[in-house]
Amino acid sequence: MAASIKENTRLFKALSDTNRLRILKILQTKSLCVCEITDVLKLATSTVSKHLSILRDTGFIIEEKDGKWVNYMINPRPSDQRISSVLSTLDFWISDDSVIISDKQKIQKVDRNVVCGR
Repeated sequence: MAASIKENTRLFKALSDTNRLRILKILQTKSLCVCEITDVLKLATSTVSKHLSILRDTGFIIEEKDGKWVNYMINPRPSDQRISSVLSTLDFWISDDSVIISDKQKIQKVDRNVVCGR
């Protein structure tokens, strides 16, 4: 059954924000907690949480509890094939962007034990 225009619009809206695209790209490298994502993006935790909620609700990412942490990661088995299609082509669209390259370098250095203050 084909997706409705309304369903497609919801997915495109989820992708229509620079910070959500940045989140998807960094989560393609490794799973991260909200504090780590906040540190890389230099945004308020509430803003990052809202972006994560939108990406989770559309099926792009999932969250997994790990002790005291909640890790966010790319959805490895989305039920919607459009999600898989978009995720597999993100590199084609934005991997060479300087902000994306900088974010990938930052996540290699981010330490949740430091940035989360726990």
